[in-house]
Amino acid sequence: MANYHFTTNWRFDAPLERVWQEIKTMGRWPEWWRYVAKVELLQPGDANEIGAVRRITWRTALPYTLTFDSELISEEKHRRMEGRAFGELEGTGIWTFSTENGATLVRYDWMVKTTKPWMNFLAPVARPFFEWNHDRVMQAGFEGLTERLTRR
Repeated sequence: MANYHFTTNWRFDAPLERVWQEIKTMGRWPEWWRYVAKVELLQPGDANEIGAVRRITWRTALPYTLTFDSELISEEKHRRMEGRAFGELEGTGIWTFSTENGATLVRYDWMVKTTKPWMNFLAPVARPFFEWNHDRVMQAGFEGLTERLTRR
């Protein structure tokens, strides 16, 4: 399996609570994140959604899709969410939230391994393309969420 660690930083001129709610509500991601094709709730979690499992299907900037399950494993409201991915990607994603001069700062750390055989086979030469692809997908998320926050 090929290992990847990505860090993405977003800055929004919107209240932290609104940004938090949009990111936490994964079922609405397809409304604003153009590369998210579908989010299905497989297992509800507790009152804070800890233990909830969702299946996410991603289109990508490259001609392939990825589907994996994501389980919310911990949360500090308005500060941090951590999820576990399994399926076509395996690993951990951590969303961290803070504020600075009235803006909301979001950091996403994504530490994953690919499980698709063709991706692992091509990783030695295709890694830069996979990294570029990840950056495009995350940029689209930033743009979509920025537009959504501006409209509301």
